Amino acid sequence: MTNSIAAGAGQRTGKDAAETNGISPAPAMDTPRSSGRRNLSRELVQVLEQRILAQQWRPGDKLPTEADIVRQFEVSRTVVREALSRLQAAGLVETRHGIGTFVLEPRPPMLFRLDPDDLETSFEVLAVLELRISLETETAGLAAARRSDANLTVMRAALDDFASNVARSETTVAPDFRFHQEIAEATGNRYFAEIISYLGTTILPRTRLLSSRMPPDQLTQYLQRVNREHEQILDAIAHRDTDFARAAMRIHLTNSRERLRAAQEAN
Repeated sequence: MTNSIAAGAGQRTGKDAAETNGISPAPAMDTPRSSGRRNLSRELVQVLEQRILAQQWRPGDKLPTEADIVRQFEVSRTVVREALSRLQAAGLVETRHGIGTFVLEPRPPMLFRLDPDDLETSFEVLAVLELRISLETETAGLAAARRSDANLTVMRAALDDFASNVARSETTVAPDFRFHQEIAEATGNRYFAEIISYLGTTILPRTRLLSSRMPPDQLTQYLQRVNREHEQILDAIAHRDTDFARAAMRIHLTNSRERLRAAQEAN
């Protein structure tokens, strides 16, 4: 298992190359330090990102299917989905349900970015949540005052995708991130949007500390509760209620912080 991604990246030819849209594999990666799911997901992200940045896959190109990536790199479907979610949160790809995952136009260079793998402890994730409470509370209020119908459409689609993924036991990271990102976009202030983009998936503490430790039934209940909080935020923004939008976002993020603290104390 520990050599599977390196093998998939550098040793497969012929049929496998054809299965990846005819694009030659990227150079081999270093062998992963461990076979843990998070490590494998991280290294798969690196390989796919290298191919995108090297323009082996260009904007508009469709990535191989999940099944093709599973076969090529000999990893689980869960690892592939986590990797694709990270690429989507990073703004490198977008997933169109029922169609596939496509490469996006590159974003402008970032001034800084917090990588989830740089946050080694739950205390550091809690620190990011404190930043979010202050930042996104105001973002929600401004979004309520300035949002367009197009912004609401994107938010609504993100929450619908979130609910659908919960029902299918699929990752909710990408639609969750998209919802928060669109709230920032709705402010009309590009700096809010850029900061949320820079934070990336670190704004979702469960990506590191919660999901893998919960039994499936508890995880489903947890995600449903999270999305009910999202719905309250969206309702306030839709009704242009700036005070309630701020309050709903603060409650959501405070609840996230307390859920994380509870998980931290249980371990």
